[in-house]
Amino acid sequence: MVLLDQTSLTAHSGPSRRALAITAAIAAVFLFGGGWLLLRQYGDRPPLAEDVAYESGFVHGSRVRQYDRVGDQVTDLRSGGCERLALAGAGGREMSYDPGLWVKGCMDGVSGRPAAGQGVIG
Repeated sequence: MVLLDQTSLTAHSGPSRRALAITAAIAAVFLFGGGWLLLRQYGDRPPLAEDVAYESGFVHGSRVRQYDRVGDQVTDLRSGGCERLALAGAGGREMSYDPGLWVKGCMDGVSGRPAAGQGVIG
């Protein structure tokens, strides 16, 4: 396709391969450095681990409440079952981040209360 008043075809020459390679190398250094800093900061514990512990307990309590047809497990969890699960280590890895918040989330879930810290207001 020939544009008006243009008699020859020209190609746009982008950045050189050297400039692209240097830019990619610098970006890789920053990405790996940032990842290394995050791993060093949090280690095996994820960011916002307290929220993870609470939500894990809340999900456990909600599932027990939802699937318990007779109601025996719900009454057991309400009468100290969440604490017994936390002491036995039955809450999983997420419970180990903050057992107290896991128990609080479990009690909120089994009681049918909404999850704390959720929504627009928080």
